[in-house]
Amino acid sequence: MEITGIFTAIIIGLIIGVLARLILPGKQNIQVWLTIVVGIAAALIGTAIAGFAGYANTSGIDWWELITQLALAVIGVGLVSSMRSGKKS
Repeated sequence: MEITGIFTAIIIGLIIGVLARLILPGKQNIQVWLTIVVGIAAALIGTAIAGFAGYANTSGIDWWELITQLALAVIGVGLVSSMRSGKKS
């Protein structure tokens, strides 16, 4: 992966992580930095899934790839939030 690809994944991960928190109902008891990490991981994994499925490189905006990344981020933020709900901060 190129440097621009990593930088893009970080930026997309930031946006996707924040969107995932907005989509999930209720309050998520996780730190902002953890939301960002989940978003970055979702962006990277979503890109890999889209590449294997064959819809990663289309002309224009890769909407299905973005939807895949966002779905993974929502699942990830939900899982992390539920794992951390029993811990005291």
